[in-house]
Amino acid sequence: MSSKARSAFDKNAKDVKRLLQIHADIGGDAKGRRYGLEVLNKSAVVLITADLPKELKKRITAEVEADKNELAMWDLAGDGWKTRARARLVSLTIERNRKLNTPKSGQIDELFASAIGLLDISSSWKWPKMSAAKARDKLDHYITLRGEIAHRGAAAAKVNKTDVTNFFRHVEKLVRLTGGKANSYVKASTGKALW
Repeated sequence: MSSKARSAFDKNAKDVKRLLQIHADIGGDAKGRRYGLEVLNKSAVVLITADLPKELKKRITAEVEADKNELAMWDLAGDGWKTRARARLVSLTIERNRKLNTPKSGQIDELFASAIGLLDISSSWKWPKMSAAKARDKLDHYITLRGEIAHRGAAAAKVNKTDVTNFFRHVEKLVRLTGGKANSYVKASTGKALW
């Protein structure tokens, strides 16, 4: 069983693969530039991008301390902390959607730190010949490209099928590593795996 985030990514991945197949159907698979197909590449780049441990306890405690109600700390008694954590989901969802409009590595690190207390999740983004720093830079480069496409209607540079394929493969690896790290972290913290 996979997480909801992984299921959503897999659904978008099918659409990206379909765009790449349309590109091949129209332009073929031979090397060389294809004219009039860049819109498929840009669409794929945008689509690829779319889609309670100690740190969490600290954040909930800070929220309770900031509460004007001097009896707010009693809301955490018994299973009250669970209710408080669930209540945070609505505000976290709104905050996540706003911040992840541009999901660069820094915003992703911040999201995992604030949501479940997992610090520096992007440090797990490494594999042979790819350091975590290089993986972050590569993601940030493509997210910047996506912003240029989405907000200006055209990228400063041309976007070719190789760009789409490289970005897609990179994000597939990041999704796998992020999901694995989050699952391990939650299991170590709570004794229960996410899936």
